[in-house]
Amino acid sequence: MYGVFALQGSSNATTILRTCVLSSVMSIACEVSAAEDIQFNTDILDLNDRTNIDLSQFSRSGFILPGIYPMQVQINTLVLPEQHIAFYPPDDDPKGSQACLSASLVDQLGLKSNKVTQLAWWKDGECLDIRSLAGMEVNGDLSTSTLYISLPQAYLEYSAQNWDPPSRWDEGVPGLLVDYNLTGQSINQRNTASRTGLTGNGTFGANAGPWRLRADWQGRVEDEATNRGKSLEWSRFYAYRALPSIQSRLTLGQNYLYSDLFDSFRFTGAALNSDDSQLPPNLRGYAPEVVGVAKTNAKVTISQQGRVLYETLVAAGPYRIQDLNDAVSGSLDVRVEEQDGSVNSFRVESSSIPYLTRPGTVRYKLASGRPSGLHDGGQGSLFGAGEFSWGVSNGWSIYGGGISDNNYTALSLGVGRDLLAFGALAFDVSRATTTLQDDTLSGNSYRLSYSKNFEEYDSQVTFAGYRFSEKNYLSMSEYLNARRYGGQLGGSKSLYTATFNKHFRDVGLSAYLTYTDQSFWDRPNSQRWNLSLARFFNMGSVKNMNASLSMFRNQERNQRTGTQSNNTGMFLSLTMPLGRSGTLTTSANSSQNKNTYSARFNDQLDERSNYQLAVSNTSVGGYLSHAADHADLSLSASLQENNHTSLGMSARGGATLTPYGGAAHRSAGTGGTRLMIDTSGVPRVPVRGYGRPTRSNAFGKAVIADVNSYLRTAASVDLESLPANVEATQSVTQLTLTDGAIGYRTLDVIAGHKAMVLLRLSDGSVPPFGGTVKNEKQQETGIVNDGGSVYLSGIRPGEKMVVSWGGAERCTLVVPANLPVDGLASALDLPCQMVIPDNAASASRIRLPNTEITPS
Repeated sequence: MYGVFALQGSSNATTILRTCVLSSVMSIACEVSAAEDIQFNTDILDLNDRTNIDLSQFSRSGFILPGIYPMQVQINTLVLPEQHIAFYPPDDDPKGSQACLSASLVDQLGLKSNKVTQLAWWKDGECLDIRSLAGMEVNGDLSTSTLYISLPQAYLEYSAQNWDPPSRWDEGVPGLLVDYNLTGQSINQRNTASRTGLTGNGTFGANAGPWRLRADWQGRVEDEATNRGKSLEWSRFYAYRALPSIQSRLTLGQNYLYSDLFDSFRFTGAALNSDDSQLPPNLRGYAPEVVGVAKTNAKVTISQQGRVLYETLVAAGPYRIQDLNDAVSGSLDVRVEEQDGSVNSFRVESSSIPYLTRPGTVRYKLASGRPSGLHDGGQGSLFGAGEFSWGVSNGWSIYGGGISDNNYTALSLGVGRDLLAFGALAFDVSRATTTLQDDTLSGNSYRLSYSKNFEEYDSQVTFAGYRFSEKNYLSMSEYLNARRYGGQLGGSKSLYTATFNKHFRDVGLSAYLTYTDQSFWDRPNSQRWNLSLARFFNMGSVKNMNASLSMFRNQERNQRTGTQSNNTGMFLSLTMPLGRSGTLTTSANSSQNKNTYSARFNDQLDERSNYQLAVSNTSVGGYLSHAADHADLSLSASLQENNHTSLGMSARGGATLTPYGGAAHRSAGTGGTRLMIDTSGVPRVPVRGYGRPTRSNAFGKAVIADVNSYLRTAASVDLESLPANVEATQSVTQLTLTDGAIGYRTLDVIAGHKAMVLLRLSDGSVPPFGGTVKNEKQQETGIVNDGGSVYLSGIRPGEKMVVSWGGAERCTLVVPANLPVDGLASALDLPCQMVIPDNAASASRIRLPNTEITPS
């Protein structure tokens, strides 16, 4: 057996030894009595000393010595975070042991309310009596440090894949955070002034219990030969928290009105909204997306009423931004700044799909406060707003609402119908009455919206809608602008919008179309459409080729100059694989009466880095992105005709500080939900969520920012990239975090040398076969083999380890401060000093992890 253990100990000696010991023990069991006592025939073991064996932990089937143990909890197939589980002798079996399910653990089971009232308890109400839930089974397994709980599914609240009921949600730990998104550009052109600028936005925040405190900022620094300027402004100060009992979110401070009936505007006050993100994924709402084509490496900025929502650098070619928050509503301003200095601006309507609600439920949104501009403070008097949607039956929904202040009132009422195979349809009517300078204006607005997924035709109308407003109908934001600037500023007349997807699987073709047409009563119309066609195909030995065509037209009114701008273009490309992971794309672009022909090569440097090299008839350039542990970085550069040069850089990241430590990290979004992983203080351990891995810092902390709120999140150690002297005994954790939470979990990681060790007691004997060795962190590092040999992992110079058998700590060994330079290629011969109890009474006590109890 010594040879087998030594041969395989290089990978995960603790696991292998544990498996071997358990297998051997089970194979020699020969009799199980009625009391489940197991007797062993040790004569078949190939041991030098068959009398020096400790198999007490295996002598009773499923028996766990009374005490408190850190264990993962698995409910059916769901794994909960590690918790401390107590095992006590039950009243009817003083020699037995039973897991104690505390009230806090029972809350995480997700039981239906009618089952909670049936629960019975034992040990003075401290532990759940599992007999009160027929069919419930609870078993502990020390070999995997897991408590297995089996429950009939009919007892549990509704759950879906990767979604847990509110009883399992985690509010996270207290902490501070700062997130940032910085973009810098430098443009130089012969005979004109050079331009250099730095823009940024981000969030400062603090978490305390269920409350999230946030402060959003945005700023810029511009430097031109004749014009220099800089600004820094706070766009929002606010606090919010989730109210899971009513599936809502409460927000206090500066906010934007998020409404499905009325337009959005900024205000200071309070809002209580039904939060669709707390629902299962298949019941959640619609999030807007922005699509377009960039002529060069460009900066795309998405804002609403002056507040920057999203900013990023994109490579030349088509782009599609889909990770906007689904709480965003109303009109979005999109600004595309090309590296040749040209700017393209357009507006995207983010109206939601038909307003339908599940049968028997009511969704609502309430808000009250005072309208406030981003730059000039208060704009109006105190207002109140509210809306609701009621699922009357399996097919019908009724919705409506109102908004009012001293001089403005708007009411809306509508009905929605699920047409089943024919999609979903909604129709509503709004009436607004406005008083401006002793002049009263009244008008109606009518809206029709439709959504349908045609599965049999592989096509989907994501959203299609039409709205018509009478001339005297003013929205709340139009009313506020009229009060500020004076006069009536031209309300919206009509708005058409549609998004359509279609797959032609027989020919491998997919189509995507968006269309928006908006007209006004006293200013030019605006129109925008984008059509994308793509087809994958093979040509001879070249596989997975792709041909795509994008056509677009933007007709917009410039918000600054008031002039009308038209931009029509077309982008045609052919992409083919080149090399092991690269792609070569040739394209033709026609926009603003200019034709460009280019070739681009994209490839990965590694899992974290991507690059693009581009050449065209007017320029050469490159684009590089890198996912560092502390930030997402990108760099773009180009040289164009007429000695026009440009350089762009961006960095997106953040830092999080908790009572358990802090770390800098990448940031998926500003102020969002994140998870801090503690790798037991071991640095450079690669951990990952759903994206690229990140490594723990010098203090053993790493933050994963790609975490979805109210969805079950898994974080794990990347075992394939572990350093040679690091071993993960617990590599995966799961949890569900509320919006904006800072989660905290510890993964059991052992760092240090690995070697075969020969243990000797002070009297010359050796610890018995089956004894366990633990380090100072109570991590099991080895199991004693024949003759006192044990393959230890996580050996650190000068560290003290404890050897246990017979249910108690028996001796301690100290690792030499100066380890051999040869990397512990030879076995270490270490003395193990017997543990001397402080008094006679303590000799009868058993020390277990994190507790001390007296056996019955």
